[in-house]
Amino acid sequence: MSQLIVLVVGILAILFIIWWFFGKHQVATGVAEVASNEQTIAISVSGGYSPEEVTLKKGIPAVLTFTRQDPSSCLDHVVFPDFGINKALPKNEPVTVKIDTTKPGEYTWACGMDMFHGKLTIK
Repeated sequence: MSQLIVLVVGILAILFIIWWFFGKHQVATGVAEVASNEQTIAISVSGGYSPEEVTLKKGIPAVLTFTRQDPSSCLDHVVFPDFGINKALPKNEPVTVKIDTTKPGEYTWACGMDMFHGKLTIK
């Protein structure tokens, strides 16, 4: 009987791991608000980024404000490789990142360890 229980628990653990790494998970998306010829969006950093996908309008200056609540050192930086941006994110302090929106396309950002990611779409 104990062998059967170990087998069932092992199979459930394997299925959970497969779901966790390869399953489709819901992604929070956001569109920047435009006011006074500037678009802004607030991004919460807690166990990842929320929203994780951001849409910006081409040609309107953009400011992303990151606020980190997560104590993990992995999330203490945000890196936009395509824009040459690497900013420290002190805990519970809003940090603004200005984005050049002159070129449409899809761009990514990540934490300093490249474990958590986000996507920026300029249309």
